[in-house]
Amino acid sequence: MLMKASRVKDRDILERDPHAVLEGMAVAGFAIGAEYGTVYIRGEYLLGVKRLLDAIWEAEAKGFLGKNILGSDFSFDINIYSGAGSYICGEETALLESLEGKVGRSRLKPPFPVNEGFWAKPTSVNNVETLANVPLIVANGDEWFKGYGLPDCSGTKIFSISGHVNRPGNYELPMGVTLRELIYDFAGGIRENRKPKAVLPGGTSTSCLIPDQFDIKMDFRSLSLAGTMLGSGAVIVMDETTCMVGAALSVAEFFAHESCGRCTPCREGTMWMVKLLERVRRGQTQNGELDLIRDLGENMRIGSFC
Repeated sequence: MLMKASRVKDRDILERDPHAVLEGMAVAGFAIGAEYGTVYIRGEYLLGVKRLLDAIWEAEAKGFLGKNILGSDFSFDINIYSGAGSYICGEETALLESLEGKVGRSRLKPPFPVNEGFWAKPTSVNNVETLANVPLIVANGDEWFKGYGLPDCSGTKIFSISGHVNRPGNYELPMGVTLRELIYDFAGGIRENRKPKAVLPGGTSTSCLIPDQFDIKMDFRSLSLAGTMLGSGAVIVMDETTCMVGAALSVAEFFAHESCGRCTPCREGTMWMVKLLERVRRGQTQNGELDLIRDLGENMRIGSFC
């Protein structure tokens, strides 16, 4: 069983409540019959690594991890693997490749990790936030957890809101809170009382929402129907002073830099997207290039490996 940690919310959980994560992993390991778990964490998160190591040693000393946990027949060990900071390793199969000592590149699916994962063994890959919820659900029951959020998307979600807001940070809220509530009731509204221009609701790989869409519910289904995604819950708010061409170029440069290079649509497409957006920013766009940008983006979306 594997757990991945990369986002800001995951970093906070690992640094502030590592035992909840370890307990969640142990419970999940017991449920699926696993005896071994690995935390894959970004190498830059030194404090998270230290606190997680300390928590593992404490849990082992109390008999909560290791051989014959609490006198039972169940044994479960956890270790830590520090990745090299590659964005692509947030994708589960690229994470597995990295963990096996290979270049972090996505695998063709199927087979899926649950059938053939780490060293070709069945592997469950979950996020830090997911596993940290497990002990609370076991202790309080599934109906308690389903009492939060929506009937078809229950529970809570940690939203990491950043950008042009007065109170950026991590907010754990019920699924279905509206984007408007998130921005104005919890994050304190737009800085300097400026008007909002656009919001990325789930990180840089999601499509923007505009102010007319701010009453949308922040859950997986609602955002999918709106043509975007909740993703990791990393909400990026941009106000009226934002140059959207510059924002798009910044995102394109990031993905061009982070591309693992395995497939042609991403390897070549991200590079050309940067070049085309640079032309737009300089006012050098020629006839048909804006349509080319749209076509290129769609081809990358449907044709890239991961």
